[in-house]
Amino acid sequence: MDRKISLKKMSDITWRIFRIMSEFVEGFQFLSDFNKEVTIFGSARLKPQSKWYTEAEKLGELLVKKKFSVITGGGPGIMEAANKGAFKVDPNKSIGINIQLPAEQRTNSYVGQAKAFYYFFTRKVMLAASAQAYIFFPGGFGTIDEFMEILTLIQTRKMQKTPIILVGIKFWTPLIKWFEKSFRDQYKTIHSEDLKLFNLVDSAEEVMKIVKKSKERTIF
Repeated sequence: MDRKISLKKMSDITWRIFRIMSEFVEGFQFLSDFNKEVTIFGSARLKPQSKWYTEAEKLGELLVKKKFSVITGGGPGIMEAANKGAFKVDPNKSIGINIQLPAEQRTNSYVGQAKAFYYFFTRKVMLAASAQAYIFFPGGFGTIDEFMEILTLIQTRKMQKTPIILVGIKFWTPLIKWFEKSFRDQYKTIHSEDLKLFNLVDSAEEVMKIVKKSKERTIF
């Protein structure tokens, strides 16, 4: 684990900048070996008995059968499930982009190609960098954070329009209602068009219908 740095000591800051640069270079080099990537997000806490674990596993398998590469955060729960489905078809298309933590998050057993990052923000860039679809299963603060960041990048046109798919109608509907009633209707901080930037579905098969129409991204 890295030592803490002083924000007042230029030598420390310079060293940290080089570390950040190296993570970006190594990360983009790692991703360059894959094509037709789809990134799947979701809770690390959901167990194999969960409906959504089963759907994520099914989705990973369906994606790789259609020659997509499956990217996850490499951890347990939904990430493990998606990697498990992908791994069954082709281990080389089951990709994990993990994070180094003090209480280390293990890379799940179904990751065929792995890369770990020290910084959350470099890891988030890699999870978003080249995917031609983003799929969000039920999750916690981390999943919501990743959804909101990608949604914002597309809304502000910092990222080309890419399918965002929310899986789990019952889970996501309260958040969407909040967007509609508070953001759009009460405070007018978003437009109705912004609510068309994502899709709401309830099964792996519905996800596949959208993903199969997506286009491979060539710019970031």
